[in-house]
Amino acid sequence: MAYLARFAASSAHLTRLLVAKVRRSAQRHGTDETAGIRFVTGLVERLQSAGLLDDQRYAEGKALSLRRRGGSSRRVRAALAAKGITPEQAEAALVAADAERPEEDGDLAAARRFAQRRRLGPWRLRERAHHRNKDLAALGRAGFSLEVAREVIDGRAEEE
Repeated sequence: MAYLARFAASSAHLTRLLVAKVRRSAQRHGTDETAGIRFVTGLVERLQSAGLLDDQRYAEGKALSLRRRGGSSRRVRAALAAKGITPEQAEAALVAADAERPEEDGDLAAARRFAQRRRLGPWRLRERAHHRNKDLAALGRAGFSLEVAREVIDGRAEEE
């Protein structure tokens, strides 16, 4: 409960954390590891039924946060998968995050925010043309497609 009070977590992530603690405790104190794992499983199920653990709500919040910071669809999906979110839940979370700005493409908007944060392309202070390939590569490493990267890097800086 103390962990959930401080951090948002998916059920798979919380289960992984608690099972690791159970294993360490069993190794140090010689207790039954399987009983501890059964307890953790039951605890996570009770937290889910009480509404304290909701994977879809967690996924939507995480996706929205990553999108606002300039995370590509690929990066958001990977981050959610690392936390134990299913691909279907991740896709629904991406759709919900992109609904915040329905007038523009989600990846394009995120790429603009990423470039602005990193001062790439139109947000570069000087020698923009000289750094074009490096800027394209930075967007590519961040998970954006070449088309989106070109559009952002070759575009104009827009104030948000």
